[in-house]
Amino acid sequence: MTARPSSRNSSDPDVPKRPADTEPRHEQPAPAAPRPRAGGSHGVRAAHPLADGDRERLLSGAHHDPHGLLGAHSVRGGLELRVLRPYARAVTVLSKGLRAELHEDGDGFFSGVLPLRTAPEYQLLVAYGSDGDVDETVADSESEAEAESEAEGTHEIEVQDPYRFLPSLGELDLHLIGEGRHEELWNALGAQPMAHQGVTGTRFTVWAPNARGVRVAGDFNYWDGTGYPMRSLGSTGVWELFLPGVSEGALYKFDITRPDGSHTLRADPMARRTEVPPANASIVTESHHVWHDEEWMAHRGDVPVHESPFSVYEVHLASWRPGLTYRQLAVQLPAYVKDLGFTHVELMPVAEHPFGGSWGYQVTGFYAPTSRMGTPDDFRFLVDALHRAGIGVLVDWVPAHFPKDDWALAEFDGRSLYEHEDPARAAHPDWGTLEFDYGRKEVRNFLVANATYWCEEFHIDGLRVDAVASMLYLDYSREHGEWTPNEHGGRENLDAVAFLQEMNATVYRRCPGVITVAEESTAWDGVTRATHHVGPGGFGGLGFGLKWNMGWMHDSLGYVSHEPVHRKFHHNEMTFSMVYAYSENYVLPISHDEVVHGKQALVSKMPGDWWQQRANHRAYLGFMWAHPGKQLLFMGQEFAQGAEWSEGHGPDWWLLDPSYSAEADHRGVRHLVGDLNAVYGATPALWQRDTEPEGFAWVDGNAAEDNVFAFLRYDASGTPLLAISHFSPVVRHEYRLGVPDSVQAWTEVLNTDAARYGGSDVLNPDPLKPESVPSHGRRASIQLTLPPLATLWLRPA
Repeated sequence: MTARPSSRNSSDPDVPKRPADTEPRHEQPAPAAPRPRAGGSHGVRAAHPLADGDRERLLSGAHHDPHGLLGAHSVRGGLELRVLRPYARAVTVLSKGLRAELHEDGDGFFSGVLPLRTAPEYQLLVAYGSDGDVDETVADSESEAEAESEAEGTHEIEVQDPYRFLPSLGELDLHLIGEGRHEELWNALGAQPMAHQGVTGTRFTVWAPNARGVRVAGDFNYWDGTGYPMRSLGSTGVWELFLPGVSEGALYKFDITRPDGSHTLRADPMARRTEVPPANASIVTESHHVWHDEEWMAHRGDVPVHESPFSVYEVHLASWRPGLTYRQLAVQLPAYVKDLGFTHVELMPVAEHPFGGSWGYQVTGFYAPTSRMGTPDDFRFLVDALHRAGIGVLVDWVPAHFPKDDWALAEFDGRSLYEHEDPARAAHPDWGTLEFDYGRKEVRNFLVANATYWCEEFHIDGLRVDAVASMLYLDYSREHGEWTPNEHGGRENLDAVAFLQEMNATVYRRCPGVITVAEESTAWDGVTRATHHVGPGGFGGLGFGLKWNMGWMHDSLGYVSHEPVHRKFHHNEMTFSMVYAYSENYVLPISHDEVVHGKQALVSKMPGDWWQQRANHRAYLGFMWAHPGKQLLFMGQEFAQGAEWSEGHGPDWWLLDPSYSAEADHRGVRHLVGDLNAVYGATPALWQRDTEPEGFAWVDGNAAEDNVFAFLRYDASGTPLLAISHFSPVVRHEYRLGVPDSVQAWTEVLNTDAARYGGSDVLNPDPLKPESVPSHGRRASIQLTLPPLATLWLRPA
């Protein structure tokens, strides 16, 4: 056996007869041409020659039914057996009581008519030249490899004939694929290790309806698919081939003959494991992970997410601690997140992507966790560890577009397949990528099944769907004349709407406890409304569980970026979110998008000197955690990293090193985030009625001159929490606020100005008893001290 070669991009338009020539990392010389041989063995009659057209189509990879010509077939007078073994010197048929050498017909064909009435279970003894001309389909089968012989300058291997096997894909699978309704598509398409007709191997299946032919090429056949043509399974556009002896770890691609006769070598769209980029071959894999998160999975959906604490730490796995594998991350990440008190992590896209600088948002392997940090089972191990630590896992999912790499999805079988056939609809104007054709049932099936795949195969608890707005609008980033209205004359992409509704409905039906979250930046009506509830615009809801509140993010960051003296002119930017706070189920996101590309890290957006920047940062986080809606914070912002994030080096962990002079400043902010999460999780008023207007009441939303925002949050029993944010760098003594007269005393449970967090330690240490002094429309009020640039939380004593 040779060392397994790694794959590279194929160079279109034509893949040579031996793709090994375009895969130059082989360690053995190319096989020599077969030497002439005389006739077959005793008892084997010559078979009728193949028709020239069939012979040519088999050799060129353009035959739709190779099983109709290769393998064993009953003919008058016996059993005709034909094999295609390029570079072989001889082929002998072996069966119980039978050993018959086939006639050599040239070009790698061997055939003969055996004196048998029915096809037995047989094997092939294939002889190659001793210079390494071997077929490695059986590389993983030790019992067959034992048949090797060095006699007379040849090398013999006993193999199974792939063309003696019936189709390994069932009629129900084909029916569901044809309908675009196969909800477990990953079990039908791609590379599936299995036992078929009593023989172990791998079933290869691929959807390529425009192809003239498809062959399997891999490290098991020197990347030459000539001898491995697949059969078409009819109108579904699916091609299939069962390869005995090919097992887990084998590298492969599909050699596709386009409609014009040219070839393209493509990675498997359904591959569940890939090579480490920039190599891009698909890898045969199956899971051996034993899950230990039964308790988590059984109870994760006990309480609906909009009535539960939901505090999210957003992570780019490859750069959180650069160089760590999935299994190493499984040791460090759960402990860190649990210590900070976040309920969930959100992982930026983990699906395979060729360019690390895309942060995972330009996906080529939709069914494969990126191999940069380990295997799919290694990723399962990480999710399992997070669950056992009590932490939910969301992943970013990117169904809006895909890159144009010529070994991946773009014009996969020679024509537009996954992308829209209209180039104007297919090309994404912002990212140089291609948009999916959501109106094609097979493409919709590919994506809907992919959503459930991550939830079912990897126990993912939620999908944050990227760039939803770019999917919903036909005119997204397009000028007048660059787009065509829908059938009703509108700008809505009706196919995308139907796809998102189907995806959400399917995920929620199949995966109890899973949530979907939309990154949607417009005022589309009903993003988190149920799909069967029709809104004013005539559309049913999209069916998401939560939606990122991009308006709150934009407005609040704009407010805090102003100098305190100017903030009174922008006061409404902090209060406007309450006008629409209950129109959707919201997440408040301070994500990676807000701390890159010149936008500055969160603390660096703040005005003033270093002390004021940190104070503003802490006060803002206190306001964010108290505001209706769930919250999400990107890594590094939990300890006030001053530099923008870079995927090249990740968070500036050195800021927390005790040897760093300002370490206490950063560690104080991290202490605050931990305490915010702890008090938040223990205070139902902050999360139990996030989607109910009755769970919120302003105390004073108009104190623009003071830069003060004061409001009440209520839990289901009516117990309140009072939150006051003060965005001026002065201390305000005896500041009066109206409060419910049902509360006998208020106690401070969190103050972002505490010395522990790096503040000036202006506190309200004693319980605050209401006085019968009307204020802010209430009969009772309290007087308290407002620290500079701080947020306070008070609850009934």
